[in-house]
Amino acid sequence: MELPELTAVVAYYRGLTGAGASGGVSAPQGIIDVVPAARTVLVTFDPGTIRPTEVRDWLESAEPAHDVVSSGREVTIEVSYGGPDLAETAQFLRMSEADVVKLHTSSEWTAAFSGFAPGFVYLVTSHERLRVPRRNTPRTAVPAGSVGLAGEFTGVYPRSSPGGWQLIGTTTAALWDASKAEPALIRPGDLVRFVEL
Repeated sequence: MELPELTAVVAYYRGLTGAGASGGVSAPQGIIDVVPAARTVLVTFDPGTIRPTEVRDWLESAEPAHDVVSSGREVTIEVSYGGPDLAETAQFLRMSEADVVKLHTSSEWTAAFSGFAPGFVYLVTSHERLRVPRRNTPRTAVPAGSVGLAGEFTGVYPRSSPGGWQLIGTTTAALWDASKAEPALIRPGDLVRFVEL
C-alpha cells in the first residue's frame, strides 16, 4: 500500500499492528508480516490460509493510529555525545554543540522503518530543527554504535559499515542480537529517547 508521506506510514503501520492507542485491528490468520518503508507498507500473507480479498478488507478496515499505547514500547539509548561531526553539525544548524545535544535528547523519536543493515532504524521526530545534509564524502567505515543525523532522520549504526551521516555521538547499546527471539532493539512504531551519558 502506498501512502503520501512518512507520518502516514507510521500511523497506518501502528493501526495495523496494534501499536496505537486504539489497539489496532487484529491481524487475521495468514498474515505473515507487516513492513513499513519510507512511503509504503508491505504486507505479506499465506495465500493458502487467507484470500487476497480478505487481506484487502483487513487493510481497508485499519484506522491510522497517531499516538502509541501508554504501556507500549519505549526504548532508551544512552549516548556519549562528542562525535566527529558534532561541531560541524552545530555550525550548520547555527546553534551551540550543547544545544544540538539538548535538542537531540529532548526530542521524542519514532522508529519509522528499518533498512540498510540489520538493526538500523530510521528515526523521525515532529520538528525539523535537526535536519542536516549527509556528508559530501561518505566514510568508508563508520564504527558500530555511532549516532548520526542525515536529512530528517537520526539513527544508530548497529555495526561497522560505510556511511555518510553526520556523527554526533556513540552508544554501547546492542541494536541487533541474532541470538535473541526479538533480535532488533528498536522496531518500527517504537518510541526512542536518547539520554546523555
